[in-house]
Amino acid sequence: MNLLQRFRRIRVFIFDVDGVLTNGDLLVLDSGEWARVMNVKDGYALQLALKLHYKIFIISGSAPSAVELRLNKLGIQTAYFGIKDKKAFVKELIEQEQLQPEEILFMGDDIPDLPVFDIVGLPACPADAASELLHKATFISGFEGGKGCVREVIEKVLRSNDQWGNESLVAST
Repeated sequence: MNLLQRFRRIRVFIFDVDGVLTNGDLLVLDSGEWARVMNVKDGYALQLALKLHYKIFIISGSAPSAVELRLNKLGIQTAYFGIKDKKAFVKELIEQEQLQPEEILFMGDDIPDLPVFDIVGLPACPADAASELLHKATFISGFEGGKGCVREVIEKVLRSNDQWGNESLVAST
């Protein structure tokens, strides 16, 4: 199966947070809180995918933060934090949600994400992912984490299904 066919089959997106939805940098404030940077274009694509009835799950090893508020504002209610074993979590998610692995695109950027690559249909990573992920990913984004890599994969899926840029599809959902 070629890459376009794989993108066409995707119905579910699973994204890591730090290094994928953010650039991986942490600004440590005097209060002890961490500040992260997220990309507005990624946010637009996430909202569009939701409106078109794609499932989106966010999983992170980090503790909940303001990132969760941002995701909620985008309409994402399926964000899970403090996940230590991402592969076991995704396996459970597949079972609970009755998902088909070939319909899942997972994007991660570092070693804790690598085991998930074995159980999804389309393992992907940002351009600046750890070398182990770059060697194993089916798709490597042309963009770094937090700088449009999420938008890129969502756009590829929607374009492969003739759903990108068609406002009438969104208006009817």
